[in-house]
Amino acid sequence: MNKIGFNTLVWSAVVSDDLFPIIDRLKEIGYDGVECLIGSPDEKAYKRFGDHAHKIGLETTSVFVVGVDENPVNPSAEIRARGLDRIKWGIDRAHDMNAKVMCGPFHSAHGFFTKKPPQDEEYQRCAEVLHAAGEYAAQAGITLALEALNRFECYLCNTMEQLQRLIKASDHPNVKAMFDTHHANIEEKKNQTALQTIAPYLAHVHISENDRGTPGDGLVQWDENFSALADIKFDGWLTIEAFSRNDPDFANAINVWREYSAPWDMATKGLAFIKEQLSVRQ
Repeated sequence: MNKIGFNTLVWSAVVSDDLFPIIDRLKEIGYDGVECLIGSPDEKAYKRFGDHAHKIGLETTSVFVVGVDENPVNPSAEIRARGLDRIKWGIDRAHDMNAKVMCGPFHSAHGFFTKKPPQDEEYQRCAEVLHAAGEYAAQAGITLALEALNRFECYLCNTMEQLQRLIKASDHPNVKAMFDTHHANIEEKKNQTALQTIAPYLAHVHISENDRGTPGDGLVQWDENFSALADIKFDGWLTIEAFSRNDPDFANAINVWREYSAPWDMATKGLAFIKEQLSVRQ
């Protein structure tokens, strides 16, 4: 049975006690879990966050990215080693907050391009880093769920076919995949085919509208997505990832220049939308 989560990025990219009233309300609305970005430097805040979520009966998941100075596909062994160390740091923070999933596009540096298509040696270098990261994640009981991004944010993995290739090469049971409906809406020919392709490795799903607003209000082909998820019997997390300008630094970093929907509308209407989609396929 699917659990439904909500990502706190719509309010803040920083993990702090300021999120407690927000996740309290998410629990009251009816969510099973809450997801946050691992990146802010206050390490002790992650444990406080996880402890508070546990106390109110919410599970946690996490999302993580890497930058150009820690890029797992870089030709420099030193930079790749920094990338592995950074991923291990993220795994430690996920463990601190009781998260069993760390998802995201940490296979390569976000927003960095080489002006060439992905190369075979880049997949191989990345796979070696991810295998080592999988070994570390296994000790904490954490699944790494890698994300394909659209062509404007990433060049290494845009599609489920490319992501499947990378995960196979990584060859570790703790290195799996996630599917994001926003990115798939841009890159995939057919969602059904994409989900069938990644099904053996799929561990996490982001429910995200084409404009990053309230799920169900835009152009994403929701019937196809939810039907395909039912066909492959996906029973993992369905987590809403939506964005706003509430955290200007984060919004500027990901090119969010306007408001899409009111955050609590995203949360309340998005939850109702997912439940409706699931109920008609039971």
